[in-house]
Order: sequence, then C-alpha cells, then structure tokens
Amino acid sequence: MAILEVRDLRKSFDTSGHVLDGVTFDVSEGEVVSVIGPSGSGKSTLLRCITQLETPDSGEIFIDGNLLDRADKKKAREIGLNVGLVFQNFNLFPHFSVMRNITEAQIAVLGRSKAEAEKKAEALLVRMGLESKAGSYPCELSGGQQQRVGIARALAMEPKILFFDEPTSALDPELTGEILEVIRELAKEKMTMVIVTHEMDFAREVSDKILFMDGGHIVASGSPEEVFDNTENERVQRFISRFRR
Repeated sequence: MAILEVRDLRKSFDTSGHVLDGVTFDVSEGEVVSVIGPSGSGKSTLLRCITQLETPDSGEIFIDGNLLDRADKKKAREIGLNVGLVFQNFNLFPHFSVMRNITEAQIAVLGRSKAEAEKKAEALLVRMGLESKAGSYPCELSGGQQQRVGIARALAMEPKILFFDEPTSALDPELTGEILEVIRELAKEKMTMVIVTHEMDFAREVSDKILFMDGGHIVASGSPEEVFDNTENERVQRFISRFRR
C-alpha cells in the first residue's frame, strides 16, 4: 500500500525554469527510498514541498491516502503530523536544552503533558546514546550528537514517514558513520523513510528503491541493482562513477 503518492509535482522559483518538472512516484509503507542526483536537481525542494515547507505550483501529494491541500489549513496540519523531517544543518533551537528541543513540539502540537513528553524524550535519548545529554545545549554537542537529537525530535512526533535531507552533509566522515548507523537501525524496524543523500554505498545498501533526479525530473527509478547496475543509462553512470573508488 502506498503511504505517499506524488503526482505530476511542479515548482519554479523564477523564470529560469522548473526546479521540479512533473515529478511522480510512490512510497509504500515500510519502504526506504533514497533520492540521489547532482546538486540543483530538485531533491531538497521535493522534500520541502512534501513536508509543507514549500508550496508546489501544481500537482498532487497524498499522504496516507489523504490529499494534501494547503488551502484547508486544519486538514493540512493534521496530514502534516504524519511526516517528520531531519534537516542537514540540524535546525535545533540553540536556546533550548536537548530535552526541551525534543519535548517542545510534543507539548505544543500534540498536546502531551510535560511528563508524557519528557518520558518519550528520555526513551529516545537512550536509543540515540544521548541519555547523559538531556540538560545540554546544542552548542555543547558534536555535529553527530546534534543530528541524533534532530532525529529524536522527529521520531518523538511519531510520524508515519520520516524524511532526511542530506543528513550527513554537515558532518565529517567519522560522525557520518554514526548517523548512517542510526538510519540503518530505523530501516531494520521498517520505518518508512525518504532519504536525500550523496552517500552512494549507503543508499545502495539500505534502500528498497532509488530515485535518480536530474533537472527537476526523475530520470531513473527502481531497485538499487536496477539503478546502479544499469550501464545503458549514461547519465546515471556518470554521476555514480564520481563516488566510486
């Protein structure tokens, strides 16, 4: 069953052309989909449209069978609770402790009590190996720790789909490994995820489906084997070859 359906999505920011130009794809429940492609191909804009941070010019987005209609603000907000987004630059509140970063939206948006929100946050911090950092502030954490807090914050909202926008791009190689391992564990638990990434080996390992974007289009899609091993698609192979050692 498709938990996410994107139909003919289009988005432009100026007269130079579409950043998204007729993007269509589905994501099934429990599926891990990696979106790869060159910078400027529309990957991050795609995620931002699905998560309501940008408004598409046209097209349809269905989340868990419900049409996302931003004109109906109440319904859009309800549908939006089904998605979580982990940003590449963490986007933590610098003046909030780790605990408050994870509990704030739970209380304000989900209406949980402070005790309920903190219980949820504590369990997630243990899961992320950060149980000793509840009272710390983002500036006191490494990049990898900040990103794990970002993942915990997203999971605390119990989304049906978790989106990652290049979650390791701001991290050095050692810290990148920490975050990729967290995502691997989520994949084993059948968390539905859409991951924009430049980590080709990781995308091949963890994904059920690969989408290759270029110029606002999905130019190749399929299983990792179908995309990575298809020597007939020269554009895809040129891109992938840049990451092969």
